[in-house]
Amino acid sequence: MNVLSCSINTLNGLYDISGVEVGQHFYWKIGGFQVHGQVLITSWVVIAILLGSATLALRNPQTVPTGGQNFFEYVLEFIRDVSKTQIGEEYGPWVPFIGTMFLFIFVSNWSGALLPWKIIQLPHGELAAPTNDINTTVALALLTSVAYFYAGLTKKGLGYFGKYIQPTPILLPINILEDFTKPLSLSFRLFGNILADELVVVVLVSLVPSVVPIPVMFLGLFTSGIQALIFATLAAAYIGESMEGHH
Repeated sequence: MNVLSCSINTLNGLYDISGVEVGQHFYWKIGGFQVHGQVLITSWVVIAILLGSATLALRNPQTVPTGGQNFFEYVLEFIRDVSKTQIGEEYGPWVPFIGTMFLFIFVSNWSGALLPWKIIQLPHGELAAPTNDINTTVALALLTSVAYFYAGLTKKGLGYFGKYIQPTPILLPINILEDFTKPLSLSFRLFGNILADELVVVVLVSLVPSVVPIPVMFLGLFTSGIQALIFATLAAAYIGESMEGHH
């Protein structure tokens, strides 16, 4: 009962996190739901950038890749290497999922530093990178949780749940709580780092608008890419762990 109570409290905590706000937000009413309009707008922009870039680069594929095709094939090989390292020989079906996570987070993070979101006026609030909103990072973390549960159940069936009593049944509460803390750590790590980076740049621009913010912005681009890689690597590691049954 204590484990069940802790699990319910953790889920309630995730729901409460979705209501965390930093600054003002622009809301849309869709049916009986209230959604963050600016998150959808910036997410659509990121998706359009990814689809547009891929379409332009791969519209005339060549046997010997050049230019944009060469770049996208390099990115694909990089994602495949990350997936294979973390998941193992059965990594193939998971490359699209890991790649989608990595590319969406990577472009979202960079959009916060490179695109002039602030010049677009909204009735309330302001535009920012999608990953600057806790709702986006929690959604990505929950998708990862669904993915590794699906991977484990597909590979082992109901025997997957035997991992909760390994190496000893005494660890059952800890093993259960681990699955609820994974999305918390994934979402807070990404959200906190991107939010902190944007706040630092805003503060420095307001204090010293000419020179000092430039190296900080370059550092932000580097850390944004690292955060995307960390999220994708952990997602692949969790999927591999659920399929292999080891910690």
